[in-house]
Amino acid sequence: MLGLGCLAQAATRPNFLFIYTDDQRHDALSVVQQEQGEKGRFPWLKTPHLDRLASEGVRFRQAFVVNSLCAPSRAVNLTGRYNHLNGIASNFRPFPTNNVTHATLLRSAGYSTAYIGKWHMDSQRDRPGFDHHASFIGHARYVDPPFIVDGKDTPTQGWIDDLSTDYAIAFMKRQQSSDRPWSMVVGFKSPHGPFDPPARTKTRFTGELARAVPNLTTPVPYLGDQARRRDTDSKTASVPVNLDYFRCISAVDDCVGRLLDALETCGFYTNTVVIYTSDNGYYLGEHGLGDKRSAYEESLRVPLLVRYPALGSAARGRVADEMVLNLDLAQTLLDFAGVPAPKEMQGRSWRPLLTSPGKDWRQAWFYEYFAENQKNSRVPDITAIRTANAKLIRYPDHPEWTELFDLKADPYELNNLYRDPAHQALRTELEAGHQRLLGEVGYRVPAYTDRPAWWGKPGGPDGQPENLPRLRLALDFSQLNRQPLADTSGCGQTITAVRTAPAAGREQRGSLYLSGNAHLEVAKAKSLSPAMSAWTVEITAKAQKPDGVLLAHGGKTQGYMLWLNAGKPAFTVNVSGKTVTVQARDPLPAWGALAGTITTNRQLQLRINGQLVGEAPLPGLIAKDPNDGMQVGADLTSPVLEPTPPKFSGWIESLRIISGEWKP
Repeated sequence: MLGLGCLAQAATRPNFLFIYTDDQRHDALSVVQQEQGEKGRFPWLKTPHLDRLASEGVRFRQAFVVNSLCAPSRAVNLTGRYNHLNGIASNFRPFPTNNVTHATLLRSAGYSTAYIGKWHMDSQRDRPGFDHHASFIGHARYVDPPFIVDGKDTPTQGWIDDLSTDYAIAFMKRQQSSDRPWSMVVGFKSPHGPFDPPARTKTRFTGELARAVPNLTTPVPYLGDQARRRDTDSKTASVPVNLDYFRCISAVDDCVGRLLDALETCGFYTNTVVIYTSDNGYYLGEHGLGDKRSAYEESLRVPLLVRYPALGSAARGRVADEMVLNLDLAQTLLDFAGVPAPKEMQGRSWRPLLTSPGKDWRQAWFYEYFAENQKNSRVPDITAIRTANAKLIRYPDHPEWTELFDLKADPYELNNLYRDPAHQALRTELEAGHQRLLGEVGYRVPAYTDRPAWWGKPGGPDGQPENLPRLRLALDFSQLNRQPLADTSGCGQTITAVRTAPAAGREQRGSLYLSGNAHLEVAKAKSLSPAMSAWTVEITAKAQKPDGVLLAHGGKTQGYMLWLNAGKPAFTVNVSGKTVTVQARDPLPAWGALAGTITTNRQLQLRINGQLVGEAPLPGLIAKDPNDGMQVGADLTSPVLEPTPPKFSGWIESLRIISGEWKP
C-alpha cells in the first residue's frame, strides 16, 4: 500500500530523469550477466547501482533502437520519429531547431527542462527545447573537457561523466525551491571510444577475459573480403576484450549511484521517473565486428531500466519482455505528464507495461540505417524487420546480401535461411511484414544523408561487384618457357617451385610438369583465406598416374583438397573436423578442366569441363583460415585426408583460386 505522502505525490505530474550512455550494449549490466549464467560473456562485470535501479523498477529485456548510431538515435529519443523524417540521418548534422520534441512540449506544459552532458549533433552549441544546459560539443575529451553552460564556454577539471553528474545534481538542488515539475536528460560520454576511464576504475576487472560465443567467426555479407573475422574456433573458451570499455561503464555506474542518492536527498525519490538506457548497442567481436550500425542483435539491443516508485509494488523488480523502442520514449514521457502527443510521433507509450503485460502490443518493428561518411565504416543502407522470433535484413540495391534469421532457434544469427526452401513460409511472412512497415513508417531516403566516398561505386563498400568472382591466385603455365612463374591475379601471391619443370603441353602451349616428386609452395596470405566464404579452385591438367593431389590447403580440421582417386577427380572439404568428399563417376579426360566449389548455401560441387559431376551438402563454411599452408601437386603439412594421396604426376596448364562461386 502507498502511504498518504506517496499518494499525494502520485497525484502530481512526475519529474523525469532520463540517463543514457553512448555505445553500451544490452548485456553490459551485471544483472543481465547473472541472468544469462554460463551464456554471459562478462560474468565478472559489476554494476551494483544499475542493478539496484533494476530491482527497484522495471527491466525491459527486449529494448531496441530503430537506428543504431549515436546522433540519429538521440534524435529519435527527442522526437519520437524515424530518422528519415526528423532531420538527422548521420552524425554530421545539427539537430533542427524547429523539431517538436518531448522537451519543447513539456516546457510548454510548465516543466523546467535541462540537458546535461553529451549531445553529439555535429558541432551544435544550443540545446533546442531546454531551459538549461551544461553540455559539450561533439565527443569532447574524457579529462578536463570544456563545457558550454547556458551558452557560456566553461573550463572544467575532472573526468567528463563525473562532471556531468555534478551539473545534474546541482540542477536537482535548484529545483528544490521550485514548484515546477522538471525533466532532465543526462547524456554520458561513456563507454564511447577511446575508452578512457577515471583513475578510480583503471584497475577494475584486471586480467579478465570475455567468454567466446559462436558468432565470432560468422561472415558479414556487405564487407565481402574485407570482413574482420576473429581467428577463433568453436573450442575457444575465452577471448581478450577491451576492459577499459567495461571500466568506463563501471564508472558510469558510480555516477548513477550518486544521481539516485541525490534524488532521495533532494526529496524527489517517489515522484521521479528514472529511465536508463543507451543510444545503441555495440559489437565486441561478434560477426568479426566492432562498432554498431548494422542490424545484428548486438547492435540493436540496448539496456532499458525504468523506476517510478509512485506506482508501488507492481512496478518494482519487474521484468518485461515486450519489444520497446527508443521511438517510444517521447510519447511515454508525455503520457506520464498528461500532455497529448502529436499525431506525427511514431512510437507508443510503454507506461502501461510498467505494471502489467501489454495487451495488443507491437509484434514487429522497422529498422533503418543510411550509409554515412564515417571513417572506417563500410556499412551500407539497411532496412530490416524484427519480430519476437525472427528477423529479415535487406540491403537496398543488393538483394544478394539479404539475410533471414530464426532468432528463437538461432539467437547468434549464424544461419542465413533466406534461400532455404524449408523456411519459405517464414521468408514470405517477413517479406510481407517488411513491405507493410515500409508504408506505415513512410520510409524514404532523405536528402540530408551524408554519403561516404565509396557510395554509388560498383559493389558498394567492398568496391567491386559482389556478384562477380574475385581472383585470389592465377597461374598460367602456357608461357612458362618465355617468362618466370608469377601470380597474375593482382594479389601478388608468393610462389616457390620445388623440382618442377616447364614442359610442352597441348596445342603448342607450355605447361608445368610435376614428376611425382615436385610441387609448388604457395606462401600463406590473408587473401587466400577461405574462411566463411564461397570458394572455387580451378585447375586444367593432364594426369600421368591415376592418383595424386592437385592442390591442398589446410588440414583435417579446416581445409580442402582437389585430387585424383583411381583416375577420378574428387574434391574434399573439412569444416571444423567434419570431412565431405564429392567424386566424379568417370576418370579425368586428357586435359580436363576441374572446378571444385564451396557455395554460399553450403554445398560442395565438382565440375569437369563445366559440367556438374558431383554435389553434396556441407555442415557449414570453412570456419577459419587454415593454419597449414597451400601446395600445388602435394599435401605436405597436416593431411586434409588420411591416408594422404600421393603427389600428382602429370601436367598442369593453369590454376585459379577464386573467392566466390564458380561461374561459366
